[in-house]
Amino acid sequence: MAVQAPSQVDRERIRELTEREERTLNERTPMSRALYERARTSLAGGVASSYQLREPWPIYLDRGEGARVWDVDGNELLDFHNGFGSMTQGHAHPAITRAVESRIRLGTHFAAPTEDAVAVAEHLQRRWGLPKWRYTNSGTEATMDAVRIARGLTGRDTIVKIFGSYHGHNDALMVSTGGTEVAGMPPDELPSIGYGAGLPPAVVELTVAVPFNDIDAMERRIERLESEGRAPACVIMEAAMMNLGIIPPEPGYLEAVRELTKRRGIVLLFDEVKTGFTIAAGGATERFGVQPDLVTLAKSLGGGLPSGAIGGSDEVMRVVEDGRVYQVGTFNGNPLSMAAARANLEEVLTPAAYEHLDRLNDRILGACTRVIEEHSLPGYAIGIAAKGCVTFASERIVDYASFKANQDAELTDLAWLYSMNRGIFMTPGREEEWTLSVAHDDEAVDRYVNVFAELAAELTA
Repeated sequence: MAVQAPSQVDRERIRELTEREERTLNERTPMSRALYERARTSLAGGVASSYQLREPWPIYLDRGEGARVWDVDGNELLDFHNGFGSMTQGHAHPAITRAVESRIRLGTHFAAPTEDAVAVAEHLQRRWGLPKWRYTNSGTEATMDAVRIARGLTGRDTIVKIFGSYHGHNDALMVSTGGTEVAGMPPDELPSIGYGAGLPPAVVELTVAVPFNDIDAMERRIERLESEGRAPACVIMEAAMMNLGIIPPEPGYLEAVRELTKRRGIVLLFDEVKTGFTIAAGGATERFGVQPDLVTLAKSLGGGLPSGAIGGSDEVMRVVEDGRVYQVGTFNGNPLSMAAARANLEEVLTPAAYEHLDRLNDRILGACTRVIEEHSLPGYAIGIAAKGCVTFASERIVDYASFKANQDAELTDLAWLYSMNRGIFMTPGREEEWTLSVAHDDEAVDRYVNVFAELAAELTA
């Protein structure tokens, strides 16, 4: 993957196009505006999650089928958002719909185990090579419980994470997710910073951040923590990629982290909430051949229903089995979620599905790269299986500091607006990527590329 040399993209032209596209999107979504005015009287900010916000109003969706969604104004869009990466199956997949319809007539909740829950655990066991599993209702719950399990096993409090990575909205992990400049700071002295208000400083200080793709900085920071009597309970990281766009691990990096944590008796926790079912049947463990002590899954597991999972080695999960750590939740293993997950694993996210996703991503990445080269845009296309993006940057991004220093935020914002106005539903946020689904086809990805080429031509005309 080569980075296109910096071009002379006119900044005034970017601003001019952004203003035009903003006006166009607002004109196309009057029903979303009306629904926002209604919603803001009962929903805080008019949305169910702060990640659904958009100025001047959010885009409210009505329905989805396969690779398409329709907003409340009737605009049809090819979905490359896919629920922040949750819908690798596509919308209303027949196999998942059948499973949920059948299950719902038999009872929707018991707070007792079901056969589907056992079958799903057996599938996850085979895919990840980890013997013991438990369920949660979201990725946030999965990472929260996994950290507690690591602390219960080791008797330690400190957590080491990657600066700039987001691992859910629990207090222990809403730390050093970004929002600050770290350029010029020593890589083994990055600060612990709470992500928004409401986080006790005492909790924030228990989480220590290090840069991605820098094993030396991680080892130096761990050595210092040990000398301070603060040996870490775990290292939590997104293994397959750092989700700032897509930042892949450098060759040998994951293996080095595995060796370091094993040598120092630290639990290695791979957060695969976003990547676990989007890059391979067995996530990063399958794709990179590195086995963690704990893994967390969610998003695409339930085919659109709330679900999450924690997998671990016998040694790590023994603290759950013997009762030292309470891993609980009334809706854990909910029958509807388990029925959907079982159909997903058995009938949808099959080896053939990943061959399809790999082929589609090769197609879209190759075509986007040709557009970038033809128009001399600063940036590069990068992806793996269902995940990918065009990164607008003059230098290759390897961690949070280089992301902050090099990502072209204005161009990224324009690309989102431009896509939305031409029938391409994209994930909002400068750090987000596309997610393909099994319902996407050549025509869908070619449409994405054609819109991108149209933008490139307008920028460089």
